[in-house]
Amino acid sequence: MYRHQAERSVEGVCYEHKHIEKVLEVIKAKFPEYFNDFIMIEAGHGVSKQEIQKIAEKLGVQRVKIKKNVDIAKKFKNIVVEASEDFEKDRKKYIAIFDQESLKEYEDDPQYFKSTVLKKECPIIHHTLFSSAKELEKYKRDFNISDSNELLTVVGNLYYFAEDYYNNFYEENTYDQINCYEDLKVSDLDTDDYTVYGVIGGGIKSHMLYKAYPALFPNRSRDAIWALWYLSDKKTFDCKQDSEFLMIDVDKTITQQNYFYPYELFIFYAHQIYQMLKQKAYENSVYFDPENRYIIVDAFLTFVAEQHEDEISFLKQQIRDGGLGYA
Repeated sequence: MYRHQAERSVEGVCYEHKHIEKVLEVIKAKFPEYFNDFIMIEAGHGVSKQEIQKIAEKLGVQRVKIKKNVDIAKKFKNIVVEASEDFEKDRKKYIAIFDQESLKEYEDDPQYFKSTVLKKECPIIHHTLFSSAKELEKYKRDFNISDSNELLTVVGNLYYFAEDYYNNFYEENTYDQINCYEDLKVSDLDTDDYTVYGVIGGGIKSHMLYKAYPALFPNRSRDAIWALWYLSDKKTFDCKQDSEFLMIDVDKTITQQNYFYPYELFIFYAHQIYQMLKQKAYENSVYFDPENRYIIVDAFLTFVAEQHEDEISFLKQQIRDGGLGYA
């Protein structure tokens, strides 16, 4: 039994504005430290000052002179370009799935949609189904027994929600000024109409939406949830059962990211982190395309999690079958 109050949720306090303000206050305090490293080693593609010093010491060199005049703008621009290029590698496959005409055609053969479109042509589902990771066995079983009509209906619902949101709600000039999670109007995405439990949950639905609409829907990946735990300094913020970003199995002493974390709350924290990154971009004359705003957020959150990969591996090392970081 996991220590969170209810499966597929967080404690009620996590939705209270005072709680969210406390979380954001800590994230804002931790942000500069991680951002500095994010820039200095170009989101993990470069070599940190500490790593250079370690290599030098192994070679018998005690002190290494490191340039102090760092071109932050150039490094930041390189990160944006590399993140965008990486994002685009498989994006067309997701856009092809979120195609209104195709979705209509699949109504005549929902089994084809399940066995071919999702299983073979949707990158995140394909990679999950064909992964050798033991913890994904449950996902494979759930996918195999899932109802093809339900899968098609939910993916169609995601598409229609996203299109309506983009065309009738989203305003580029005011979106970044939103400072309350309710005002983002995305709570429906956490309901049954947009979920196939065990198969299309918060992680996979967010990834599909993110790939098709990076201006509006951040990628709620396992790394992103771990990153929020570190950015919030591992604090509980009045939660009675540890951090809202974790799931702790007391019996098995296993800790995982909370893969049931509400997308509504995640989007808001990602939205606020984007504002922090946007401010740094402004200070360094770096341009962010608002149509791709959450690409840089994904790169940053992935970087934060990667800085703690040894500790994360330790916390998850006793995992047996059953856990899932995507669905």
